[in-house]
Amino acid sequence: MSDSDDDINLFRQAMADVKPLSQQTVAPYRPKLKPIPKQRQLDDEQVKVDMLSDWGDSAEYETGVEMDYQRSGVQHRVMDKLRRGGYSIQAELDLHGMRVPEARAAIASFFSDCRDQQWHCIRLIHGKGHGSPDKQPVLKRKLNHWLRQHDAVLAFCSARPFDGGSGALYVLLKRGRY
Repeated sequence: MSDSDDDINLFRQAMADVKPLSQQTVAPYRPKLKPIPKQRQLDDEQVKVDMLSDWGDSAEYETGVEMDYQRSGVQHRVMDKLRRGGYSIQAELDLHGMRVPEARAAIASFFSDCRDQQWHCIRLIHGKGHGSPDKQPVLKRKLNHWLRQHDAVLAFCSARPFDGGSGALYVLLKRGRY
């Protein structure tokens, strides 16, 4: 007899007194319901308020005609690719003619759509400010400030001339959910 035969015999001896359980009923299968992400919904609503606040000094971020921003940890080659227009634009939002509160609400809603659709690269068209009373780009300065506050934004830069130039931005968003 081999070692494995000894093991089998020992097991059978140990199980000699064991009787199978008899069960007449089986609980019906009930699919688990998906949880409702209430806290996430509340957080999304709060983001609409907090994310686009005017807290801080937006003049601190003003860089002139061209804008760019790169969150810490984003590789330089990713930023270079964004500047060259190397990412496919998956969606765009045109803010021309909007006042600041309207633009803030439109961006919050648009970012929610971006998250839901899992869009990674978008274009925001803010205009050059020629229609503003003082001929200054109000939304451009606000966007520069707002986008730096949003956790989903990895990087942004002014678009290439045929995509709007200094009147538009390429924005790179985190992949997945945020």
